[in-house]
Amino acid sequence: MRKVLVINANPKQTSLCQSLADRYAKVASEKHQIQQINIADMSFEMDLQQGYDTESPLEDDLKVFQQKVMWAEHIVIISPVWWGTVPAKFKGAIDRAFLPGFAFKYQDGKAIPQKLLSGRTSELIVTLDTPPFWYKYVNGNPIYKQLKHAILSFTGIKNQRSTYLGPVLNASEKRRQSWFERISKQAAQL
Repeated sequence: MRKVLVINANPKQTSLCQSLADRYAKVASEKHQIQQINIADMSFEMDLQQGYDTESPLEDDLKVFQQKVMWAEHIVIISPVWWGTVPAKFKGAIDRAFLPGFAFKYQDGKAIPQKLLSGRTSELIVTLDTPPFWYKYVNGNPIYKQLKHAILSFTGIKNQRSTYLGPVLNASEKRRQSWFERISKQAAQL
C-alpha cells in the first residue's frame, strides 16, 4: 500500500482533468491511501513577488499543499496544457510552496542544490487540444520539460510515466471514455 497524492492542476471548478483526477483517485484507493488536491479549491497569492529574497508567509492552503506533498510517496499530476505548459495557478502553487528548505536546499560551494523531496515518484497525465505527437515533436513538449526536469527532478521526485490525452477539443464521447478506461487501468496497476 502506497501513499498517493492526486493533484488536479486545472483551476476550473469542473473540467476533464477534475473528472480524470476523481477517477484515478477512486480506482487507486482500492489498493492505496489517497489524498487529493484540486488547485481550483485553493486560495493563495500566486506571485512570489520578491523571489527568494524575502520570506512570504504561506497561506493555509499552501501549508496543506506542502503537508500532502511530504506525506506522499507517489504524486500524480493531472494538468491541461495552457499556452504550451501548466496553468498559471498551478505554477503559482509550485512557486510559492516548493521553497528552499522545503523542496531543495542551497549548499555552500555547490552549484546543484540538495534535493529534499527525494524518494518520491510521480506520473504526469496531460490533456491538450492539439494532437499529442504534434505537441511533443513539433512544439518540443514544454510541459514535460518544465515538470519533469525543472521541477520534479530538481527536487528529487522521479517521474515514472507521462500520458498525453488529446486532442480534447471536439473529442467524441467514445474517445473520452477510452481515456477514462486508460486512466483507470493505470491507477489499478499502481
